[in-house]
Amino acid sequence: MRFRDRTEAGKLLAKKLAAYADRPDVLVLALPRGGVPVAAELADALEAPLDVLVVRKLGLPSQPELALGAIASGIHPDEPVKVLNTTLLERAGLPPDALQRVTDRELAELHRREAAYRGGRPAVNVAGRVAILVDDGLATGASARAGLIALRERHPDRVVLAVPVAPKSTLVSLAEVADHVVCAAAPRRFVAVGRHYVDFGQVGDAEVRRLLDRRKS
Repeated sequence: MRFRDRTEAGKLLAKKLAAYADRPDVLVLALPRGGVPVAAELADALEAPLDVLVVRKLGLPSQPELALGAIASGIHPDEPVKVLNTTLLERAGLPPDALQRVTDRELAELHRREAAYRGGRPAVNVAGRVAILVDDGLATGASARAGLIALRERHPDRVVLAVPVAPKSTLVSLAEVADHVVCAAAPRRFVAVGRHYVDFGQVGDAEVRRLLDRRKS
């Protein structure tokens, strides 16, 4: 299955999540940047508030695309939720001080993005609510896992993970930390998220701000 673009993917997800429409306790949280256009369509369809949950991958310095883990916004600004792939970390042999440097760099970028995207608005309070976490697709699911764990710290009533495409193994793994997992397509042969979109263009900061401003919570 291929989606025309992230907008179409969001509309398809909305059909699968119709039971959450028009409920005052529901809110939609996007993993930026690519998850924001998907989440914006979903929030429009559900008539729900939209916000971002910023997550940053912790890449191996010599191979940045290899995710050793991820950090996400925690309850306290300087205490992010950190999720590590201990198996990969041991194989990489990365010293603790090197990991800390990577973490500090990504934490600075996390704070920058939160400030840039919200424009001074506080994060939406998720306590006691149904929080639907959205991305444009998953591969390993490291970022989504960090986001889900971070959400749990904020005491929502229910945590839902919604993505257009992901490998079945990743969905099974993340079902351990989400109350409900919704996916439009789980192909048997998964290569990369972008392969399942006709248009998978980069989403910039300006587009993220525009979509958030369009649907202020």
